[in-house]
Amino acid sequence: QVQLVESGGGLVQAGGSLRLSCVTSRSVFRIEVMGWYRQAPGKQRELLATITSDDTTTYTDSVKGRFTISRDNAKNTVYLQMNTLKPEDTAVYYCNAKGVLTLTRVRYSELWGQGTLVTVSS
Repeated sequence: QVQLVESGGGLVQAGGSLRLSCVTSRSVFRIEVMGWYRQAPGKQRELLATITSDDTTTYTDSVKGRFTISRDNAKNTVYLQMNTLKPEDTAVYYCNAKGVLTLTRVRYSELWGQGTLVTVSS
């Protein structure tokens, strides 16, 4: 079983920065799309950014210009650099992977990380 392991969350003051990381629990052959979502208390989970295997990126408007998604295919890792953080960015952040193909050719349509809490104080 392949899992996604996130790290990098924590407490930061408004205007500060954090970088989240997400890595697969073991090496895989390919991941078609990796992305970051977040869920604030009492709200639905929302998509923030995605990146394809050829580094095509998309962003939701609320984070465009502040957050940057990137990936290192050799390390099966995706990052989310978050700058100019606001209190409304406080949420649990989740890593997502779609189209995962393992070295033994087992395919997972979608995987989720366990989430990492980001708290932005005003």
